[in-house]
Amino acid sequence: MHRLKISSLFVVLFLLMGLSFGQSKPKVTFIELGSVNCIPCKQMQPVMKAIEKNYGEQVKVVFYDVWTPEQKPFAKKYGIKLIPTQVFLDEKGKEFFRHEGFYPEKEIVKLLQGKGIKPKK
Repeated sequence: MHRLKISSLFVVLFLLMGLSFGQSKPKVTFIELGSVNCIPCKQMQPVMKAIEKNYGEQVKVVFYDVWTPEQKPFAKKYGIKLIPTQVFLDEKGKEFFRHEGFYPEKEIVKLLQGKGIKPKK
């Protein structure tokens, strides 16, 4: 019985360590506040997918559809005036840049490069 408890504890600790070591914290969080029904917001969808694909775990991409009741509070939280709005947070969760309207991928890439983030290979 005592052995079983120790074995179980070891398994739990191993899993917890694996989860924490296996996932790196993103260097930047890219938050897109918009709507799936807004034309410029729709144009941002492929941009967000490209950033996710090209930067992997270095950049966390989050989309909030602020026209839905569930996600409307994020518009207030981030103080947005129009959609789409992009908010960029550093690894500590502090906002370091904001843009309103469509934001081209090449401009986002420049912003990320300025933070020392390179595309994954």
